[in-house]
Amino acid sequence: MKFGFALFVACLTLPMPLCAAQPARPNVLLLFADDQRADTIHALGNAIIKTPNLDRLARRGLAFDRAYMQGGMHGATCVPSRAMLLSGQNLFHADEKLLRDATWPEAFAKAGYTTFASGKWHNGDASLVRSFQIARQMFTGGMTNPMQAKLRNVTAGKVGEPKLAPQHACAVFADETIRFLKEHRGGPFFAYVPFDAPHDPHVVPDDFPVRYDAETIPLPPSFLPQHPWNNGEMEVRDEKLLPWPRTPGQVRELIADYYRYISYLDMQIGRVLDALDASPFAENTIVVFAADSGVARGSHGLIGKQSVYEYDSVRVPLIIAGPGVASNQRTKAMVYLFDVLPTLGKRCGIASPNRGDGFDFSATLKNPATPARDRMMFAYRDVQRGYTEGRWKLIRYPRVDRTQLFDLDNDPHEAANLADKPEQADRIAELTASLAREMKASGDKAALKTANPQPAAWTPPTRRQSD
Repeated sequence: MKFGFALFVACLTLPMPLCAAQPARPNVLLLFADDQRADTIHALGNAIIKTPNLDRLARRGLAFDRAYMQGGMHGATCVPSRAMLLSGQNLFHADEKLLRDATWPEAFAKAGYTTFASGKWHNGDASLVRSFQIARQMFTGGMTNPMQAKLRNVTAGKVGEPKLAPQHACAVFADETIRFLKEHRGGPFFAYVPFDAPHDPHVVPDDFPVRYDAETIPLPPSFLPQHPWNNGEMEVRDEKLLPWPRTPGQVRELIADYYRYISYLDMQIGRVLDALDASPFAENTIVVFAADSGVARGSHGLIGKQSVYEYDSVRVPLIIAGPGVASNQRTKAMVYLFDVLPTLGKRCGIASPNRGDGFDFSATLKNPATPARDRMMFAYRDVQRGYTEGRWKLIRYPRVDRTQLFDLDNDPHEAANLADKPEQADRIAELTASLAREMKASGDKAALKTANPQPAAWTPPTRRQSD
C-alpha cells in the first residue's frame, strides 16, 4: 500500500506521457498508383480485371466511391496531383515543387516519425530531400519504360546519379519497401510508395502470367470515336497514343494491356502487404491505396487524363484500412486527395505543416454513412471547369462556349449530356453560379465566359505515312 501511494506521488511530478501508458501512434503506409482509373478494382465492381490484393485491402478497409484529384494546369497532371496530396493544399494554392511550404511528410518527421519513400517523384529533387529521411530507388521523372528505368538514391542529403534498375521498376519499389519493413526498429513510420504503374507504356515482364483477351474487353460506357468538340487539349501527347477516329478494336487492345499492367501492380502491392502482415507493425498501420488520376482509355473519344470527366481523369480509387477504420465497407462521401493526409495527420497527432485546404473526414472513417465534402470543383488549365454537389455535374468549356450536364446517379460514366434539355436550363444556371462562387473561394481566377469564343469543331491532324 505504501509502495502504491509512493508511486502515485511520483507520478504527480512526472510528465503525463511518462506516467500513463499512451497508445502507440499508428504507422502510415501510403501506396500510390499512376493513372489508375477508379473502376479498375475487381472487388469494387469490375468483373473483368484481376486484382486479388487490392480486393483484400478493400475487404479490410473502407473504399471511397467518390474520391477525387482536383485537376491540373498542364498535361502532366500527376505533378500537381502529387503536390496537392503531399501538401494538403488545393490546385490553386499548392506549389508543384513543394518548396514554398513544408509538406506533410516533413510534419510527420518533425513529430518523431521515420519517413521513407521509394518510387516515382515528379516534384523536384530539393523537395524529395526535404520530405524524406530515407529515399531509395527513386524514379525522378515523368514516364519511362519500367524495364529500363533509371533510379536514384538519396545519400547524405543529396540525390545521387541515376542507375539502371535491375528489374521492373515496380518490383524494385516493392523490394525497397519490404526491406524497410524488415529493417525498421523503433518508433512510428510514414512510408510513401508512389509506383509509376499503370502509366503508359504498359510494359510488364514477359513471364507475368495474367493476360486479357482484347476481344472480350467491354468498351467504356462513354466510348466515342472522337470527342464531340475541341476540349482545349486535343493534341497533347497522351491523345496521340491512338489515331483518330478511335476504333473499338484499338481501344480494346489498349485496355487489355492497361488491365494487365494493373494486375502486375496488384501483385507488387500484394508482396508489400504480405511483408506488412509478417511484420511487428501489422496491427498498428494505416494502409492507404490511391492514385494520382484516372485516364480515359477511349472514354469520350479521349485517351489521356487532360479533362475533368469522372473516370477519365478526376475520380480516383481510394481505400483506407487500419485501426479505427471501418472494414469491408464502401462510402459515397466526397473527398479530395488533398484531404487524405490532413485526416491521417489528425489521427496520428501531427500538427498541420502549412495553411492547408484539407478537410478532416475522420468521422467518415468510423461511420461510412457520414458525409464529407458537400461540393467539388475541378479544373484543367483555363479550358475546362467542373462542379458537382453529388448528383448533378456541370462541365464548362469557356473557350468554345460549350456546357455539359450529367446526372451522375444514373449516368456515372457521363455518357448522356443533358445540357440541351430545356427543362435543365434553371439547373445549369444554378450550378454555373455555384461553380463561380467555388472558383473564387478556391483562388481560381479563370473566366467561365469569353467575349469571342473559338469555333468548337475540331479536325484531327493528318497522320504522316511514317506514323
